[in-house]
Amino acid sequence: MTEVERLARELGKAVQADERYIAYLNCKKANDEDKELQNLIGRLNLIQMNYQQEAAKADSDENKLKLYNEDFENVYGEIMTNQSMKKFEEAKQDVDDMMNYVVKLLSMVTNGADPEIAQPDMTPETGCTGDCGSCGGCG
Repeated sequence: MTEVERLARELGKAVQADERYIAYLNCKKANDEDKELQNLIGRLNLIQMNYQQEAAKADSDENKLKLYNEDFENVYGEIMTNQSMKKFEEAKQDVDDMMNYVVKLLSMVTNGADPEIAQPDMTPETGCTGDCGSCGGCG
């Protein structure tokens, strides 16, 4: 095992011991145990399956597809306002932010930055706003 691999494994252990990761795991477990949330997810999957079956038909019913889409959006909205899901999303974002920092730091270092003082710019990037009129294109 190389020194880099050994240190990567140590970093993995540190990530798993980090309070943000532990909070994420706890929130994931709470989601799994939240019966209301699991029922909503089951409904969402059923709606999606019905939509796909209808859309695959040669003579698919546009009204049915529209209703499935509306149902999907409604149930998805219920899922995303569920307290367990909200906490999970926040915890997941914290872990994502931590990992993005680590990746950016490693990228800086592999491009010659001093590992002792390198500071990744964690200013949120402007991403998709959902308003295609203000966009230069996806990609």
